[in-house]
Amino acid sequence: MSELGRPDVFPPGFFSRQDDTDDAAFYAFDRFVTHIDDGAIATVGELYEELGLTGDVLDICSSWVSHFRTAPERLTVTGMNAAELGANPMAEEWLVLDQNVDPGLPFDDGRFDAVTCCVSVDYLTRPLEVFAEVARVLRPGGVFACTFSNRCFPTKAVRGWLSTDDRGRCAIVATYFDLTEGFGEPTVQHRNLGVPGDPLYAVWAERSTHPGA
Repeated sequence: MSELGRPDVFPPGFFSRQDDTDDAAFYAFDRFVTHIDDGAIATVGELYEELGLTGDVLDICSSWVSHFRTAPERLTVTGMNAAELGANPMAEEWLVLDQNVDPGLPFDDGRFDAVTCCVSVDYLTRPLEVFAEVARVLRPGGVFACTFSNRCFPTKAVRGWLSTDDRGRCAIVATYFDLTEGFGEPTVQHRNLGVPGDPLYAVWAERSTHPGA
């Protein structure tokens, strides 16, 4: 259990944001940019390869690029901007989904071999519901990998994220896993420690193979 692993850990206002206006309006503007530097992007791809994230993969809160070194057998991406998602060269399927409005994922139970979320977990206002949906659509033994850095759109990140440091943010994501039924113990790593440029942190866990776990 992480140091934040209690249901009362999130105080009032933790998931509020400086800009609580409609996210659809914020993301309507096409942003064909990357939000971490090339070194951090390479580190994400290295992690995905190390974890063996192949097969049928879902990349949530995605955009025009998913940072796999080699495309999975089938990649589905969800996010907020249709033009960006439609331009993702690895994606076979894409869907516009605002999981702050509706955390649900329109996929069958146990559909995916792996799920990824790159530099977006800080924007989730209903993360425990999102993580529960990810657990539902993952096959037993499948991995959910969250990666993030110290960069964000500060007006759209939740206040709890902005109020702490990188170590605290790792603990926050680990707590999301701890408080979600269906995941095993999360692994937390600073993947590029000592390397110049954007830091890259990763927190991941496997879908439990035991019913009700």
